[in-house]
Amino acid sequence: MTQPMVGNYGVPDRKVIDEFGLPAFFESKKIHPRGLICQDYSHHYSHWNAASSLGDWLKEEGVAGLSGIDTRMLTKRIRESGALMGRIEVDTSAPVPDFSKMINPNLINLVNEVSTKETIVYGKGNPIKVIAIDGGMKYNIIRQLVKRGAELTVVPWDHPFAAEMHKYDGLFISNGPGDPTMCVETINELKKIVNCPDDEVKPIFGICLGNQLMGLAAGGKAEKLPFGNRGQNQPVLNHQTGECYITPQNHGYHINCETLEPGWKTLFTNANDGSNEGIAHETRPYFTAQFHPEANCGPSDTEFMFDTFLEACQKPNEKITFPVRKPAPPVTTAKKILLLGSGGTSIGQAGEFDYSGGQAIKALKEEGKEVVLMNPNIASVQTNMDNKSENKADHIYFLPVTPEFVEEIIKKEKPDGIVVSMGGQTALNCAVELYNNGIFDKYNVEVLGTPIDVVINTEDRQLFSDRLNEIDEKIAESYAVYNIPDALEAAKKIGYPLMIRSAFALGGLGSGICENEEMLKDMGTKALSLSEQILVEKSDSIVMAPSQTLSNEEYHMLRDTAIRVVRHLGIIGECNIQYALNPHSVEYCIIEVNARLSRSSALASKATGYPLAFVAAKLALGIPLTEVQNAVTKKTQACFEPSLDYIVTKIPRWDMNKFEGVSTQIGSAMMSVGEVMGIGRTMEESFQKALRMVDPSIKGFHPMYHFTKDELLEELAAPTDRRVYAIAQALHDKSMTVEEIHDITKIDHWFLRRCESIVKTFDKISETTIGDMSNSLIKEAKMNGYSDVQIAETVKGGAAEDDVRTKRKNAGVVPVTKQIDTLAAEFPADTNYLYMTYHGTENDVEPADGGIMVLGSGAYRIGSSIEFDWCGVSAIRALRGMGYKATMVNYNPETVSTDYDECDRLYFEELSRERVLDIYERDRSDGVVVSVGGQIPNGLAIPLDKAGVKILGTPAAMIDNAEDRKKFSSALDEIGVQQPLWSELSSTESALEFANNVGYPVLVRPSYVLSGAAMNVAWTDDQLRACLEEAADVSPDYPVVISDFIEGAAEIEMDGVAKDGVIIAAAIHEHIENAGVHSGDATLVLPAQDLTAYQKQRVRDASRKIAKRLNITGPLNIQFVAKGTDVMCIECNVRASRSFPFVSKTMGVDFIEAATRAIVGADTSVMNLPDLDTRNRPANFVGVKAPMFSFTRLRGSDPVLGVEMASTGEVACYGSTKEEAFLKSLISTGFQMPKKNILFSVQASLTDDATHCAYQLHELGYKIYATRATAEALQKNHVPCEVVAYPTEKDTTVEANAVDLIKSKDICLVVNIPTHESTRLDDNFLLRRTAVDFGVPLLTNMQLVKCFTDAVHLNEMDAGKMVGLHPKTLFEHYESEVDADAWTNPAEYH
Repeated sequence: MTQPMVGNYGVPDRKVIDEFGLPAFFESKKIHPRGLICQDYSHHYSHWNAASSLGDWLKEEGVAGLSGIDTRMLTKRIRESGALMGRIEVDTSAPVPDFSKMINPNLINLVNEVSTKETIVYGKGNPIKVIAIDGGMKYNIIRQLVKRGAELTVVPWDHPFAAEMHKYDGLFISNGPGDPTMCVETINELKKIVNCPDDEVKPIFGICLGNQLMGLAAGGKAEKLPFGNRGQNQPVLNHQTGECYITPQNHGYHINCETLEPGWKTLFTNANDGSNEGIAHETRPYFTAQFHPEANCGPSDTEFMFDTFLEACQKPNEKITFPVRKPAPPVTTAKKILLLGSGGTSIGQAGEFDYSGGQAIKALKEEGKEVVLMNPNIASVQTNMDNKSENKADHIYFLPVTPEFVEEIIKKEKPDGIVVSMGGQTALNCAVELYNNGIFDKYNVEVLGTPIDVVINTEDRQLFSDRLNEIDEKIAESYAVYNIPDALEAAKKIGYPLMIRSAFALGGLGSGICENEEMLKDMGTKALSLSEQILVEKSDSIVMAPSQTLSNEEYHMLRDTAIRVVRHLGIIGECNIQYALNPHSVEYCIIEVNARLSRSSALASKATGYPLAFVAAKLALGIPLTEVQNAVTKKTQACFEPSLDYIVTKIPRWDMNKFEGVSTQIGSAMMSVGEVMGIGRTMEESFQKALRMVDPSIKGFHPMYHFTKDELLEELAAPTDRRVYAIAQALHDKSMTVEEIHDITKIDHWFLRRCESIVKTFDKISETTIGDMSNSLIKEAKMNGYSDVQIAETVKGGAAEDDVRTKRKNAGVVPVTKQIDTLAAEFPADTNYLYMTYHGTENDVEPADGGIMVLGSGAYRIGSSIEFDWCGVSAIRALRGMGYKATMVNYNPETVSTDYDECDRLYFEELSRERVLDIYERDRSDGVVVSVGGQIPNGLAIPLDKAGVKILGTPAAMIDNAEDRKKFSSALDEIGVQQPLWSELSSTESALEFANNVGYPVLVRPSYVLSGAAMNVAWTDDQLRACLEEAADVSPDYPVVISDFIEGAAEIEMDGVAKDGVIIAAAIHEHIENAGVHSGDATLVLPAQDLTAYQKQRVRDASRKIAKRLNITGPLNIQFVAKGTDVMCIECNVRASRSFPFVSKTMGVDFIEAATRAIVGADTSVMNLPDLDTRNRPANFVGVKAPMFSFTRLRGSDPVLGVEMASTGEVACYGSTKEEAFLKSLISTGFQMPKKNILFSVQASLTDDATHCAYQLHELGYKIYATRATAEALQKNHVPCEVVAYPTEKDTTVEANAVDLIKSKDICLVVNIPTHESTRLDDNFLLRRTAVDFGVPLLTNMQLVKCFTDAVHLNEMDAGKMVGLHPKTLFEHYESEVDADAWTNPAEYH
């Protein structure tokens, strides 16, 4: 078995008999092989239909079973040498057997051994009389024929059937084993029949052996294939219809058709190896299939052949015809194609769309199309314009993906085709609106791929329900409603609990389970504020592939359903279908269908090696699957379903702890910010890998939170981001059994038993010291996914990681490298897509012998998102462009960097010291780049350096000097760079003393953290104590520094590249928000518009000194605060930062390419880099990068910003002024420009600033509402406004409550700005949260409000000057623009 884990769902009851008198769940009366070899056997099975284990069944039948074998290695041997003689040895000390004396099954007439010895009739009395030659017939053939109305007379293989044909309506020849030429009697009988007179012709249908025997009777030759065609995913071409079927096969011979007698033709051919798969007579109703249309293991795509045969039996004089599917759409004539991107990264719509869109561009360019891309996501690889890759769009528009803007681009670019399925829900919803408004017809633009009316049928909950009912598909009882009273009525019919789902929403936005009427009212109101329609129906997970506990019956039932649904709906290209399956039966229902690329598409592509988006784009052009090559094997077709001889585990990355008040419960609405994928050969190996990948602080399947018994039960009862660790605790401390955990969680026993297996190994390790640990236990631990660090921390008395590493290497316990080749080693594959495992005895590839390793960014998380993947890809492309071999190590399935096309070797592996060393040592790498993947690789610099790894670029000791807060602050003092007053935290008392000396507020900063984790501003002694406790938890091994927090200071950043301590590329940009908002959440402006010449010079001077002091080679990012004449350094990252894509694209030169060149000592003089003294870059436009937030999804979180980062992505737009670029960027984040009423509620100290802003908006015709204290200040300053009640105010004389106005959408923009002095904390929170929940724009920062009101005021007062803010002005601008006016190369960024 190539499937890595076998026996998972046990074996059904052998005694149950079906209506045909056959064993209900079996194809044969006994097991025919002598032995079964697998890689891993599941000693605990789990399935509702199982009666025993696989092992018990083998034992009953006297069949040997062997596990623990590298089955991939074995498959490759058979593939290369053909079928081999084999033997299972029980006594390994016995002499090597003499294979020449062993019985060779190939020399035996196996058909004679398995054929019936007597005539048996099935379906007695049925109208169609068929005689069947039994060569080892599968029971499902009998079922298929009898249930269709055949009386089936089954006779032995050597029965003289030719003389009896007059009694029957047709002849069937079954499958069977062995060499077909041994069945001389059968062949002779067939020759008599096929050459009979015309008036005696009876239809003949042969399967597998039946095909071979017919072929021999018709003059063909039987030839042994080297390996044969096995498995359930063989693509077969039908020469009569041109269709391709996915078929199950198991044969070692095929028919050479060159010697067929006249009148015979090839009917089927294998699309992979070109071997014959069936023949047919040109005039008589004789046809055969080498594959198995009846296979109970599935697929069932060719079951119709039984209908074809029995119809022929009733009409023997008519020609054989096969059902023909609806014709495929014609190949498009479109030459210029508009591709809609997904915009900024957010929860539910992340980096997977960068990967998918990039794959689509690659496919379109391969077909010679001109590609126009609309996507404001500055950090994505797909918005690159440089020449490091051929797979780039021809024109890129950094504009909001909204119907108005898209129409203007259509007018300008005049595309004749558009692709809308690669940009997530953003692109899809935009396309639906364009379609409804008739825009595609108006401009004659062809929608490529799934038609929009089909999209609407999948997205509109009522239409979707109607369409599935047309084909009697099973969906949950549901009602589409447009208001709350109707939702409540629907709930009465369905009963609670029930689920609501929004129409046209991504990642389950607006969905959730309602336990009662109150919950339905609350969630329904919020959902209807985000979508016009919700579905009320009955009814973020860890994912494993391939499915481990679905039986074949269940798997193929769902597969057949998917095909039926997708065909009925008319989807073309990628789609996603989700089911609910009853764990105790085959009952299922369809939850939803997405007619687009989804979050799981990237995962499925990386899990299988099958590039879904690339193939979907080809299909959208009208190119059939049979003409698309499998990019991994480069020998087979894309028309197949991948085989996996490994298991992948996907675990979401949640960052709930970044947000105060957020519910940690996981439900139908996506809340994860990223995901990881662990690859192994068993569940234990894959699962533990994936757990560690989620965060470096996680060691594996261990308890983490020390729950009390009540807390433990609570965590198990409701899914949260901590549930897996609750299960770990229950199993580790033996407080609960697997059965008890199952009863509460309903997680399948199989998964829990495999988790228990991990814990049993833990128990063994904990009972021994490292010195006494046996080689077999080390091997067991590694095979069960334990890392060296885990083992070191678990052994009695503890040990160092290197002690474990040395011991296991001395014992010969080292990982092997395996390929992901889409076909489980059954076909040769020249692929560089690799992973490592301890379940194997040979490597699939030779060591790389040199090359440079680039460490990727790991899971997307808040603080490390798509921009670090952009950096990694840029580094790889730069290295390869210079002639270096480049290896990428990363485990994020959503990224472009984990596309095997991008590098010479891709290791889909952990970013840990242990695994990087494994790869480094085996491939004899020339060095490792740690500076382009964010904090995770940066944190590995010191450990890898100490282990002897060559760190390329800035020396590891200098990285430590920048990351260690104490060392860095000391270095700044040493070189005379101004910084806020600081002190190392030695005790809580000394911190309180420092704070009282410098005065509050103070800032607490731990070392070696990303995105300001545990960084906090404290305003009081109590707050400071809480901050210190959190910082110590996050950074226990490194210093925590406390510094003076400068209020009201501007924040400035310098992104640069240095070589040997000298800065060779630089970009100075400013934040719109004052210091105190994390740089990742700030709105960036480049070139800086409000900095003085003095401030810029101070930044230049300090940057030079810091780069020199740290001897930096590679990327760097330095942050400053400026107030008055003070310009103080607050941080230096000796790595790429989030803003590198933004500064690179704005400056027109790739800073990471420059950094990579510096790192390897290559020349950068030809790159036209802007240095610290460059003053005019860019000269005539401004770029503004705005953050994307996902507060809507994080129920209960407070949407207010601070020093710890909260944004999930970013967009950038350009304009001739800061204001123009700012408003475009804001709109690109999904911000709706207010149309009428604006609510102000600000802290008293900010009312002066608020007055100016409110008056500007009043002057433009907006009506201002304000909460009482703010209204009093505004009215005192003669700004007209209407007072509204605070959310918690009840008995009030004021007419309206602020929250009610927000809920009713009477308020179009909420301005709520709290400070540390705010007292109405609950009211402020309710204003902000309600705005987010009901989709009303919210501004919570005074500098942003000022910039917004200035920009809106400027735009209205100088109407039409801001190009692109109103889509109409965009086209007019392009019409009048000449090439000389363009900011960049005229064909590049727009």
